[in-house]
Amino acid sequence: MKANIVEIKRFAVHDGDGIRTTVFFKGCPLKCLWCHNPETLSQKWQLAFYSHKCVMCGKCAEVCACHAFSENIHRIDRTKCTTCGKCVNVCPQSALEIFGTEMSTDEICTTLLRDKDFYAESGGGITLSGGECLLQSGACCKILKRMKQNGINTAVDTCGFVPRTAIDKVMPYTDTFLYDIKAIDEDVHIKCTGQSNKIILDNLVYLDSCGAKSEIRIPYVSKYNDEQIPKIAEFLSTLKNVVRVRVLPYHNYAESKYNALNIKNTLPMILPTKEEMEKTKTILSSYGLI
Repeated sequence: MKANIVEIKRFAVHDGDGIRTTVFFKGCPLKCLWCHNPETLSQKWQLAFYSHKCVMCGKCAEVCACHAFSENIHRIDRTKCTTCGKCVNVCPQSALEIFGTEMSTDEICTTLLRDKDFYAESGGGITLSGGECLLQSGACCKILKRMKQNGINTAVDTCGFVPRTAIDKVMPYTDTFLYDIKAIDEDVHIKCTGQSNKIILDNLVYLDSCGAKSEIRIPYVSKYNDEQIPKIAEFLSTLKNVVRVRVLPYHNYAESKYNALNIKNTLPMILPTKEEMEKTKTILSSYGLI
């Protein structure tokens, strides 16, 4: 079985316990205004162009059979680009990059198993992430099952906006779900992500009722979902199998990716303050969540 991925990141330390290898799948059903992985939003492969690196050598235009490049100026006709990657291969400055590649689940598993000893020593494992990895639940299931057969800890990083069947497919082979909760009020969630949160909340309650362990991740974005924290805390306090709650302060490091992909930059301008984060921790602590 094939999977559409962006990259496989080895020695990751923020995607679950211990040292991990994380597979980033391509495609996401949400369009979060603060998304820091815009290269994973579309299921289509994309060409990124880092104009500050370009020396206008013209090698990309020479090899492009689709004539997507304009010579002597920083411009790409993306309607002509077929993401073949020939331009990437000849660029001497690494100013071009293709986001997206197809790998078989066997190839992915071979890569993941290379660091089996590190997982064991650090209490780590592998994490499937995205985008939204469960949009490709069949491939996820095959990878997770293979990892469990090899005694490796597994985690699935999900936004929860997926069919219940996708969750049922991977649940038997997943040690922990890294589950995003962005808002409780539906109107706030729609404003921030473009989608309702009903499926997301229902799926988390379902996971909890099945005894599945979850680590909740709350992106904190000032002026967007900051007032949702008390409601999120109250909701989470009703669940029985939440093993950890993490608040992730918003950052705008991904601005260069939006520019490189030539897509609209929706990143908020305001960054959370230390005082805001302390207040959030106090609220969660009052519910016994941290």
